[in-house]
Amino acid sequence: MGISIMAPSNEKAAIHNANGDLAKFGGLNGTPLLIAIVGIATCGFSLFGYDQGLMSGIIASHQFNTEFPATKQNGADDVHAGTVQGTVTSCYEVGCFFGALFAYFAGESMGRRRMMMLGGIIMVIGTIITCSAFGPGSPNGNVGGFVQFFVGRVMTGVGNGANTATIPSWVAESSKAHNRGFLICMEASTVAVGTVIAYWMDFGLSYVNSSVSWRFPIAFQIIFALILIGGVSVLPESPRWLMAHGHDEEALRVVAALGGNKPTDEISIIEKNRISDAIAAQQSVAASRKSDILKGGKQQHLRRALVGASTQLFQQIGGCNAVIYYSTILFENQIGLETRLSLILGGVLSIIYAIFALTSFFLVEKVGRRKLFLIGTFGQGAAMFITFGCLMPGQGTPTGVTKSHSAIQSAKGAAFGLYLFIAFFGATWLPLPWLYPAELNSMSVRTEANAISTMTNWISNFLVVQVLPTMTASIGAYTFLLFALANCIFVPFIWFFYPETSGRTLEELDVVFAHAHIVKRRPTIIADELPKLTDHQIQTMTERYDIHGGAADVENGASYGAAEGAGQPDTTLPPAAPDAYNKAEATNTGLGARGRNDSADADSENRTRVPTPIDTATEKQPPAQ
Repeated sequence: MGISIMAPSNEKAAIHNANGDLAKFGGLNGTPLLIAIVGIATCGFSLFGYDQGLMSGIIASHQFNTEFPATKQNGADDVHAGTVQGTVTSCYEVGCFFGALFAYFAGESMGRRRMMMLGGIIMVIGTIITCSAFGPGSPNGNVGGFVQFFVGRVMTGVGNGANTATIPSWVAESSKAHNRGFLICMEASTVAVGTVIAYWMDFGLSYVNSSVSWRFPIAFQIIFALILIGGVSVLPESPRWLMAHGHDEEALRVVAALGGNKPTDEISIIEKNRISDAIAAQQSVAASRKSDILKGGKQQHLRRALVGASTQLFQQIGGCNAVIYYSTILFENQIGLETRLSLILGGVLSIIYAIFALTSFFLVEKVGRRKLFLIGTFGQGAAMFITFGCLMPGQGTPTGVTKSHSAIQSAKGAAFGLYLFIAFFGATWLPLPWLYPAELNSMSVRTEANAISTMTNWISNFLVVQVLPTMTASIGAYTFLLFALANCIFVPFIWFFYPETSGRTLEELDVVFAHAHIVKRRPTIIADELPKLTDHQIQTMTERYDIHGGAADVENGASYGAAEGAGQPDTTLPPAAPDAYNKAEATNTGLGARGRNDSADADSENRTRVPTPIDTATEKQPPAQ
């Protein structure tokens, strides 16, 4: 299935474990194997962050501007050169968008590992094309070299877009509910580590008086890509993807290896069966189609995909890349600092970025996704208002003009605003948009939904990176006011549409959205009120609500799910374990019959229903509009 020449050798490997040996990949299993998976994922995202920081120190450097004269700004208000700088930087995001689009159409058939390997190979090729370009300013170059630079950056972006659309799903589907947030945040937060490496490499090489000052940092991307390719080649495929595509034996081996067990152990078989049952339910009616992403109803695919994609949109238009991609230019042109000091402050900013990004590892499970989104939004908005206030017309000082005491203080305040912004961003909005869509969406459309989220990231990323130099050259400090207002707009969307997902399994979230649809209340409220469910409760409610569309035939009792036309399903909470069911049924007459084809009138039903936290909350709250 997929592109056979890219198939890693161990995907369909024979099972060596008939004798009961521990399942291993790359000589690892259990926690070390999971650490290896996350480590390779972090390498992929470090590469993403490295490119973000890379162009900040290169785009306005003397050697780069000499090689490609069209990128040289003659002043802070040079709109034309600013637009060219934006285009040179943002063409990478165009490639990333098309890479994510490719993952949308081919990702499910190729699998997570093949897609990541292909993305890494494309990045290596694109990097070679980019760093070997000779522009019009070179004795041996011409305008064709400038075009070559564009082509190489676009190709590198294609590989990165494919990787960033795939890596979160790979990690989410290989980890447990209790540590999924921690692991994906660890992976996504290393974007900041890549940015730190890029900033300080740019600063160090700024002392080199040759094209090596920009060629070497670009070529260094190959190191990250080769580590990614090598790691993925020996690590396992997602067990959920394997089961969805009929590789049950290999899936059992992966599940056993991730748990540090033998494939013959009961715990491995139970975990494998739990996942396969959920996947089988999704596939029981018909094969998944691309159009399934548009479904509403109990599955809420469209709503969930849009919420996930909105996180990527808000991340970008909140102002992060205004700071990350162009921090040195902002320090120099908008705040009025000297070039060398701007490079140093950009490097310090990247260190603060990384430090606060690392805190998200621990905050995401303890604080929760929803609260972190709100905290980050308030913090980012306040930081942008501070920066705007300090750079209001008449406060800043253009480069080369003697600074007054008040102008110096204003510059310090503006720099503080940027540092404050990157601290809040690193701890909250940096990792969350990569975690949230990966766990929010159902397995049947997760590949497509993640690809849509990633495409949203890159197209909005392109918009910000393309227009920011033009905006700062034309409207100056008001650029930061726009970002501040954008953050204010995010708050009601987060409050009403972002449910808490912390501590819930991927299959449990299907139940949360289905229950919200049936009782006609917002998923944000249901996620807050519904207790964490056991595997038995998840399975029972999945069947009761017929979440995956396999509604039973009224005349065929053996078919899956609740019968069509059976009326409103029972919304009470099932027993935590199967052995508690008979006891509950004995003391609560008629509980198991609710929601099937009960002919009892509504008053009788209400008298025999057992109130639960779900039903009580339903009565107290009016239906959502």
